[in-house]
Formats: sequence, C-alpha cells, structure tokens
Amino acid sequence: MTQALFADGYKTTPYWQDVAPSVPLPDTALPSDIDVLIVGGGYTGLNAALQTAGVGIGTLVLDAEHPGWGCSLRNGGQLSTSLKPSFAALTRKYGIELATQLCLEGQASLDYMHTLASEDGIDMGLKEVGRFHGAHKPHLYDRLAQDSAAGHPVWTTDTFMVPRAEMASELRTDAYHGGIVFPHHCSIDVGTYHPSLLKKALRTGAMVKGACRVLSIERGSGGFNVLTTEGAVRAGKVILATNGYSGALSPWHQRRLIPIGSYVIATEELPSDLVDRLFPTNRVLSDTRKLVYYYRLSPDRKRVLFGGRVSLSETDPRNSALKLHRDMTALFPELETTRISHAWMGFVGYTFDTLMHAGEDNGLYFAGGYCGSGVGMASYLGMRIGQKAAGLEKAPSAFERIPFPTRPFYTGTPWFLAPSVLVYRMRDKFGI
Repeated sequence: MTQALFADGYKTTPYWQDVAPSVPLPDTALPSDIDVLIVGGGYTGLNAALQTAGVGIGTLVLDAEHPGWGCSLRNGGQLSTSLKPSFAALTRKYGIELATQLCLEGQASLDYMHTLASEDGIDMGLKEVGRFHGAHKPHLYDRLAQDSAAGHPVWTTDTFMVPRAEMASELRTDAYHGGIVFPHHCSIDVGTYHPSLLKKALRTGAMVKGACRVLSIERGSGGFNVLTTEGAVRAGKVILATNGYSGALSPWHQRRLIPIGSYVIATEELPSDLVDRLFPTNRVLSDTRKLVYYYRLSPDRKRVLFGGRVSLSETDPRNSALKLHRDMTALFPELETTRISHAWMGFVGYTFDTLMHAGEDNGLYFAGGYCGSGVGMASYLGMRIGQKAAGLEKAPSAFERIPFPTRPFYTGTPWFLAPSVLVYRMRDKFGI
C-alpha cells in the first residue's frame, strides 16, 4: 500500500518547478567590481534588485543554484498580512506606536503584491480568494469567533465565521468544528511569479548569475571583498537575501535565523467532480494547529497541494510524503487512495520572536526571517531593503526598529527543534 501511494513518475522536485517556464540567463562573466551585490536570487533578492537597478545602480544578483531554486519555487503560494504575534502581544513588547507600524507594514506587504501584479506587470496569477482557517477543536472555534467579533485595531479584516453546520459551503470535511474566513487573503501561481520577477529584474538592468555560490564576504576599503566559486568581486554594498538558506556566510545572522524544514506534497490530477465536492471554493486553507497545515488547490484546480511539519527532525521528502498523505486523508477520507505525484521540502527562515527582520550594518543589508509568510513579506522587505541600498528610503521600516534576538548556545543548528515539535504536538492534541 505504501508503494502504491506514489504515482508513476513520482518526483522529489517541487511541483512548481515542473510547471514554471524556464528563464535563460545571459552568459555573463563575473565583473571585478559592482555597486551592489545581492546574495540570493529569490523573492527578496530580485525585489531588491528592481529598486537598485531601476535607478541605474550597477546590480549583480548571485545564486548558488538557479535563481528561485530555494523557497521561492517551493512555497504554498499563500498571501496574508503576514504577522504571527497578536496586536496585544506586539503592544506589550514594543508599545502601541511601533506595534501599529508593524501591523501597517504587514498590510503593506499584501498591498505591494497587488501593486506588482496590477501596476508593474508581474505575472503571478494573484487572486483574492480568501482564507478559510479551520478550528480543529470546539473551543478554538469560540476563540476565533471572539476574535472576529472584536475586529483588529489596524487591519480591516472583514472576517466572518462559518459554523460547523455550514462547513459544506467551504470544505467537505468533518474534521473541523467550523472556522473563520479572511476574505482579503490571496493565492498566487508560484510557477509564474518567480519567472516573471526574474525577467523583470533582467529587463531593469540587473545582472543575474546562477550556479555561483558566495563563499565569503569580507569588509575592505570602501566596500566588500566577495569571494565566489567563480572568482572574486569587489562590491560597494552587499544585500543578504538568503533567509532559510543563509548558512555560515554571516555568523551574526546565522545565530538569529532558524532554518526549519517545511514539507509539501502534490497529488496526482483528480476528477473534477471530486475536487468540486471537497473544495467548493478556491480559498487558501489552514487551521488552528500550532504544527500548522497549509493547503490549497493548484491554480488549475486539478491537484491538492498539502504542506506542513510532520517530523521531529529533517527527513527525506518521501518519508514525509506518507505522513502528509495520512494527515490529508484524516481531513478528506475520499482522498485515501489518491496518489502522490510530487513531494518536496524547503527551509523556512524562522526567528526567536516569530517576526521578520531587516536592517543594515555599514553597507551590509539584509532582510529575512519570514516565519512561513515569505511570499508577500520577502517580496515587500526585499523591495524596502533595495530602496534603502539605493538611497531611496524615506524612513526606516518598522522591522528595522525592533531588536533581532538570538539565544545562548545557538549557532545555526536548531538542536531544540525536536523537543519543540513534541510540545506543539501535545498542545495540538488538547487545543492549547
């Protein structure tokens, strides 16, 4: 039965990479000098490049793989206002003014994606489909209802509740005790967004080079000496745009970014009547578990894309695929014999305060730690940090104004992940 769950031609590459159009890169020789060197060719790096190259600043984007190989072509394609901590928690920690600014930028990240799609001509298939967030315990439905009734002091959410008796209008599952809908959350077509963004960066004048790993960054006179697998480059400014794939390139950032594997499966193509019965809307989907599931239909409504954290430690996507299939089937028993066409993983950049961060240290710029909300926020903070590097920023981002914490003895390997997952599993069992 285990083997039978994998479709013929099963792949461990992301579904999005299969459907994304290929973008050939110019055969560019590595320059000896550049104004701005961006490490990472994903959402953060390319949105930063649009800002610097757009005002005529010499811009070089380097990626260890083909641009987009990381989480920019591994994510779930879901957009929200991006912040995990509540407004009350942010206010207790930072005061009402900064808490408000953080929330405003969460909204700005969603607005920025609309701008990219509508005004800048980036093809991403953005649709305001809304999010259904299911309550996996009865008392959690009551909590969501209280939150919906109270509203949000900064965001206009327009949320509404879906009681259990009306669940069939959202999802055909008995696993949830109702849920909440966030009507302004969106989906994108991941397979078109990054390629379109890459083409735009190239047209804007950025040089983009793949298969060129940055090995070290050292400060020099008036800039940085950057060593790569293809030679050395002197850069006036450097932007770190590597998020969950940052590694040891900058030890200071490595101590603050936590790489956590998130695992996803795609099903084989499903009969349209089954899809329409189980998923009567095109909403993006999640639930109240701490070990969250995030799932949706593919843009063509032919497959289920189902993701989450299912193992104590990092594992082979084939192993995680079986666990994800089991959890998907617990929600939708009719998918029990549906086979898996793709299974993959990517590293989410997490932080100890569950907030994203950006900043600059004498010409070394960074943005990262998106905590699972990297589609919109990586794009937005990439743009903001690019503006800063280009001298266009009028005021610092709120995410530059908050401390970027670490923990004693943490050097980049999340040794605490397994016990944390166990604790979250127990909390999910009781809905704590």
